[in-house]
Amino acid sequence: MDPRYFPEVDQVIPTKDFKVYIYFDDGSIKLFDAKDLVKKGVFKKLQDIDTFINTCTVINGTLAWDLKGNFSETDCLDLDPIELYNTCPDVEEPEWLFNKNKQ
Repeated sequence: MDPRYFPEVDQVIPTKDFKVYIYFDDGSIKLFDAKDLVKKGVFKKLQDIDTFINTCTVINGTLAWDLKGNFSETDCLDLDPIELYNTCPDVEEPEWLFNKNKQ
């Protein structure tokens, strides 16, 4: 990664198996696996799959979970976009996005 580049998340798509497709502003798509994360500390609140999916969003340019529904940068659970960009594998856009029966 170019040291002058600060990755910013444009869009996130959570899945039913605790993964999140992360769309970055440079056009890359990464896949974050949150299965281990939801077992730790404050992130245990995301163990309910409906909460995980329904509160997953983009706040302040990164992957976040808006548990209170107020889109506050101080009330959400969020992850470092640089860490996500550097550690999550690159993936293709998921085909199931275009075929709702396959999710």
